[in-house]
Amino acid sequence: MVKNALSLFIITVIIVAVFLPPYTKMQDLKQKNQEFAQRIVQLEAKNKKMQEEERLLQTDPEYLEKVGREKMGLIRQGETMYKIVPAQTEKK
Repeated sequence: MVKNALSLFIITVIIVAVFLPPYTKMQDLKQKNQEFAQRIVQLEAKNKKMQEEERLLQTDPEYLEKVGREKMGLIRQGETMYKIVPAQTEKK
């Protein structure tokens, strides 16, 4: 009886030693796969947004002017740009 229990224990330890590392690796790979799938979804959304912006820049003159004014600080000829700078508070 003790011999059977010991044999069963040894066989169980051998099976765990053989199958545990591949199982752990498989779980790690599944986790990485999920992370990559989430990253793909994020990048596809970003790509779609950039394609829409490209389309607007190529076809919508009002949007192009807005971007030029806001991001590049461009003005039309004859316009004067005023930049409002917040007042600095003195630290004591």
